[in-house]
Amino acid sequence: MTYTFLAIAVSAVVTYALRGAMFVLIKGDRTLPGWLERLGGVLPSAIMAVLVVYCLKGVKTDFTGSGIQGLIAAFVTGLSYKWKHSTFLSMIIGTALYMILIRVF
Repeated sequence: MTYTFLAIAVSAVVTYALRGAMFVLIKGDRTLPGWLERLGGVLPSAIMAVLVVYCLKGVKTDFTGSGIQGLIAAFVTGLSYKWKHSTFLSMIIGTALYMILIRVF
């Protein structure tokens, strides 16, 4: 119980420190540094690419197991994003579809 509480407390402090670091780095200036603007433009796409690769890494070796379900869910996630342009909705739809597919097939 103490270990769990300590882990949550440390995670909260680290999260708070990381969020507050931006205010310390900017120091009252309302414009972001150029490197941070570029990072903000590139990082979301890079993270999504890494997540897609991670989710589909076992498709070649386990195509009949859960590989085809992962491909279908990834395709539907991409389609739902193109349709509604909502990352949250696309993640929910893709995850729900994947969970349904691995339970049914």
